[in-house]
Formats: sequence, structure tokens, C-alpha cells
Amino acid sequence: MSVTSEITSMQNQTAFYKLQESRSNAGRSIKDVNDSDMFLTLMLQQLQNQDPTEPTDNTEWLAQLAQYSSLEQMTKMNQGLSNCMQYISSIYNDMSVNSEITQTLSLIGKEVTLKDPDDPAGVNKITGKVTEASFEDGTGKIKVGDKFYSIAYILNVKDNTNNSNNIDNTSIADNTGEEN
Repeated sequence: MSVTSEITSMQNQTAFYKLQESRSNAGRSIKDVNDSDMFLTLMLQQLQNQDPTEPTDNTEWLAQLAQYSSLEQMTKMNQGLSNCMQYISSIYNDMSVNSEITQTLSLIGKEVTLKDPDDPAGVNKITGKVTEASFEDGTGKIKVGDKFYSIAYILNVKDNTNNSNNIDNTSIADNTGEEN
């Protein structure tokens, strides 16, 4: 390695450290600066500080530009994957909510056995026919007797209809507890 290329390398390192120092002194909000901006700044510094008697080889510049292009593409791909994951997550959340609604509605007219939420020992069970369904605070609730219970307390479900052609005239309660 020649003396001039060593000097150029030291100048590039100095420019890099000065750039980092000026950005860190400018405030914490500068930390959001893209790596690609830093890459281009370093490349310009290298151009400005190269030895005119031994300029940098064209293949070296092309390699650096290819690295920059690769960095840009990876950044875009990463952003695209992040957006895709957010979209999939929102679809999954919507499906979970819809599934719980469907499960709760399907319990109307069925006989259920529940854990008594007022019994900390879990010995007492409540059995009865589901007459209404409601949704409060994002969770399904069913009415057995004269009280609403969370579907989390269900232990057993029985279909007590003898004939599948029988239609039970049950109603769905809205969040106020009134029948529709």
C-alpha cells in the first residue's frame, strides 16, 4: 500500500469520525438518519480526498455503488415485510374476534355447564339453557337463568334439541341487555 493511499484512508476515517461527532452533537433526533445517507456521505468524502496521482479504480467505485444499491433494496424489502406482518397481524386479530362472536352465538339454545365464578373453590357448577348472548368489553357473554356469564366459565355444552328442524325463537341481547 502506498503512502498516498494510506493518507487517503486516514482522511476518510477522520471524515467519518467528524461526521459521527457532528451528528451526535446535533441532538438525539439525528439518530434516525439512514445508513444509506452515511454511506453516500462517506463515498463523497472519499471522492474529495482521493489522491489525484492515484485515483480510485473504476471497479472499486462500481463495487461501492453495487453495495449501496443492495443496501437500498434490502431496506425497501425490510419495510415491505414489516408492512406485510402488520397486515397479517390485523387480519389474525379480526379473525379471532369473529371466531369468538360465532362461537358465542352458536351457544344460544344449548344447555351448558359452567364453573360458578362466585365459588373460589370451583366446586359449584351451574347448568342451564343459554337464552341470550352479548358482547361486552370485547368478550362473549351468555345468559343462563337470569345472569350473564363469560364464555370462559363454560365446562360443557350439550345440544338439547331433539329435532334439528325445530327452530327456537331466542333473541340476541345487545350490550345494554335489552332484547332485539
